[in-house]
Amino acid sequence: MVAAAPGVVLAAKLFDQNGRSFPKNYKAKSAARSLRELKKNKFIDIKEKKGKFEIKLTKKGEERFKDIQLKDVRVEKPSFWDGDWRIVIFDIPDRLFKRGRDALRGKLKEWEFYQLQKSVWVCPWPCEDEIQLVAELYDIAPYINIIVANKIVDDALVRKHFNL
Repeated sequence: MVAAAPGVVLAAKLFDQNGRSFPKNYKAKSAARSLRELKKNKFIDIKEKKGKFEIKLTKKGEERFKDIQLKDVRVEKPSFWDGDWRIVIFDIPDRLFKRGRDALRGKLKEWEFYQLQKSVWVCPWPCEDEIQLVAELYDIAPYINIIVANKIVDDALVRKHFNL
């Protein structure tokens, strides 16, 4: 069995610590296969220390985890507009935080924000928490600001974009 699936012993040791074992409906082979794939794709590192195994996310694994966390984040459109504009402005250093900047810009597009200028995006719906989540995930919070304003001069195109 070990020869056919060498990760089974490793997975069993990983999940049978402190007297806990696999749940009855969980398959050791499946866990071992998953761990092997994660390690093969360089998402995790597995090390043994004093007879116990330690699993850590690699940098690549951390980035993938951020992508997964961010995937389902949405800005919900309320039933009525409160009359305030949310203006997201950012100046994120390209070299150090390119992935974070791209993630933020991608979400703003996905959420159908209106691009007022290169790094200035507008939305009429509450979005502060969602923007903060992206900022925290990618360590770019110091480079982002959100302004809540009740007026944008010459906002006809913005209103048209949001059907307001």
